[in-house]
Amino acid sequence: MDSRTPPPHAQSGVMLIEALIALLIFSLGVLGIVGLHATASKVSGDARYRSEAALMANELIGKMWAGDRSAAVLRTAYDSSQNGPAFQAWAWVGTDAGSPGTQAAPAQGTVLKMLPGASANLPVVTVTPVSRTVTTSSGTVVTVTTAQVNVTIKWQAPQENGDGSVHSYVAVAHIGG
Repeated sequence: MDSRTPPPHAQSGVMLIEALIALLIFSLGVLGIVGLHATASKVSGDARYRSEAALMANELIGKMWAGDRSAAVLRTAYDSSQNGPAFQAWAWVGTDAGSPGTQAAPAQGTVLKMLPGASANLPVVTVTPVSRTVTTSSGTVVTVTTAQVNVTIKWQAPQENGDGSVHSYVAVAHIGG
């Protein structure tokens, strides 16, 4: 049998190549984890702002349900095109008598203060009267007027300034009846 072993110099450098390949694979893994962390951080911020917008919209709808629910009163007080006092208090004035706030300098806890970029993308609240006929259990036909309320809140995350992307949250409710 002829079992020849290659001379030692024929395999020199193989271990170095293996180490470089292992280093390359490890580096790609680390880069992937860093990218994953950046994406998770961005998505977490987006979720925070979306949940704050949902909280603000539901707070406003709750105030509408708790007060006078007639469509005319809701439109006068809350519709953003009317710029009513209840809309202003929710959007930028607040309820603290000590520092009422203005649209340019909103009070603490208001939409324009809570969400970044909201002052450049003002919230929109529309109140639309909706009439429908209903037959009661006694057979009487009556007309019921409710209000359809659309609350649209927009914001722009701080890391997205300049790229033009505006996020929005829309809540729709029927109030009254």
